[in-house]
Amino acid sequence: MEPEIRYVRSADGTSIATWKFGAGSPLVVPMLPLAPLQLHWCIPEVRRGFELLAQQRTVVMYDSRGCGLSDRAATDFSLAAMVFDLEAVARGHALDRIDLLARGPMGAIAITYAAQPDRVRRLVLVNGVARGKDFRMNAERRALGQLIAVNFELYCQTLALVDFGWTETARLVAAESAKGCNTEILTRWWTAQREWDASMRFPEVRCPTRIMHQPSPSGGVGLDAMRKMAAMMPDARLSIRARPGPILFVEDPEAVAQEILDFLDEDQRPGTVASLPSGIAIILFADIVDSTGLTESLGDAAFRAKARELDDAMRAAIRTCGGTPVDGKLVGDGVLAVFSSASQAIDAALRCGAAGDGVGLKLHLGIHAGDVIREDNNVYGGAVNIAARISALSAPGEVLVSDTVRNLARTSVTATFADRGEQTLKGVSEPVHLFAIAPSLRQ
Repeated sequence: MEPEIRYVRSADGTSIATWKFGAGSPLVVPMLPLAPLQLHWCIPEVRRGFELLAQQRTVVMYDSRGCGLSDRAATDFSLAAMVFDLEAVARGHALDRIDLLARGPMGAIAITYAAQPDRVRRLVLVNGVARGKDFRMNAERRALGQLIAVNFELYCQTLALVDFGWTETARLVAAESAKGCNTEILTRWWTAQREWDASMRFPEVRCPTRIMHQPSPSGGVGLDAMRKMAAMMPDARLSIRARPGPILFVEDPEAVAQEILDFLDEDQRPGTVASLPSGIAIILFADIVDSTGLTESLGDAAFRAKARELDDAMRAAIRTCGGTPVDGKLVGDGVLAVFSSASQAIDAALRCGAAGDGVGLKLHLGIHAGDVIREDNNVYGGAVNIAARISALSAPGEVLVSDTVRNLARTSVTATFADRGEQTLKGVSEPVHLFAIAPSLRQ
């Protein structure tokens, strides 16, 4: 059964159709104009590929404006409008920090959005381009383009035959492509995308990026353009697939899905020391309130079941916000995590608190910043101890942060802090000035 359609509204009022399915941290995938949502479900190999991703990710796919199930009245196909659509999808599904998977010319949209480091955790570009003019069809495909204005349905049928041969897949692709677009929209779309240019954003895309090149029978993007793009982005790597395919997953869905998941998860594998921030880290400590009393009142089995559910939810929230749960460092019924920014840690703390409320287990939550010592997949040091002490002082459900964290957060997040004054912490020689995240931020 197809996922349910949910609509979000872009900045100019255009309605964007989305699918959301799976479980885990979010992976957002924009659709091409001739490859709408429903097309992906009618090709078994493609559907299989996305279902494999959905086993470990919450996959959010959406139709381009003017195409598929999205608003057909759209007339603005500028890069800015397309980026607003992606922002609307993230906002509409309450996704603060996402992984992105973009193909072909949709790469320009993804690169522009990923230039905001707090928005994108990891980026995958499959035959993706930053400039519309770098997406080039071969001579055969360009000749077929003349059919668009003459007979759009025949154009879709012929294109599908070129890509898939005389197969049932070709028939299904042609039918869905023709339903999902028309002559006027496709002409406007392709004309506009020729002007898209996100290449000036390369230095700003600091998230880890996997650029995958897969040969296509109809052309698209040359390997040289992808090599140059990988060389100009701070943390990009290029992989080259030998087997050609006209659409993602149609060739070897298991191998392609696994390559994508391996890249998305490489910083989350147990024992990955490099995944922990070096130098100064933002440290979040979360601990269940009165776990001993709850064990007695609920019974050991019931409490452990709730605690495991909460632990999974907290670790997912931490990863969604760009943090790293430290698998080797558990104290009581707590979770320790490290982040590279104060805003990420605060966001994760609020999400963890909400997760605790959801299962009926209140949390003590404390955040501090300082140097940490890394050993295997553990972190140690005075800053870690201070974070634990701050957590212990917090009221049930409250997020307490040190003055250091408050000062860091003021430059990166809109937050209101309630002054809790200087507090003496056990084992810490100097008093620590603490602040609580004001209730207004939770609303």
